[in-house]
Amino acid sequence: MLATQTLGVMFGNIIIASISLLLLLYLLKKFAWQSIMEIFKKRAQKIAADIDEAKKANLNAQKLEKKRKEQLANSQEEVTTILKTVKETGERNRQNILMATKEEVKKLKEKAKVDLEQERKEILINVKEEVADLSLQIAAKILNKELTKKTHKVLINSFIDKLGESYETR
Repeated sequence: MLATQTLGVMFGNIIIASISLLLLLYLLKKFAWQSIMEIFKKRAQKIAADIDEAKKANLNAQKLEKKRKEQLANSQEEVTTILKTVKETGERNRQNILMATKEEVKKLKEKAKVDLEQERKEILINVKEEVADLSLQIAAKILNKELTKKTHKVLINSFIDKLGESYETR
């Protein structure tokens, strides 16, 4: 009897618990089910929106990375172009400096030639004057008389002209 009595109490408890559970489920469905479903729906929408936003952010990051790579490639091209321009400019400047130096050397050579020619003429004039003085002294001693300056000049100039012609033919 104790067993049937315990079984009856237990069965009674199960029935009360089941009725309470069913009543609780009914009350939940009646008053809270819509709110719970709204919360779950909002949560699902938020998760879907977060996933969409993450996909957009990922696409944006990929676009930015592609753009950065393009900019990097463009900047490398610009650097290559700038280096090429600098090399070309340097080569042109080197050529200009070489040409200017050659011109300067040419001018210096021409000036040296002119200076040498002028110096040669001056030396030749000095030599003529010395030869004229010496020849006058020699002629005076030989003739035991003095020549006039005009006669002396004529003799000296003819002698120097012959001397200059022999020098120029060498």
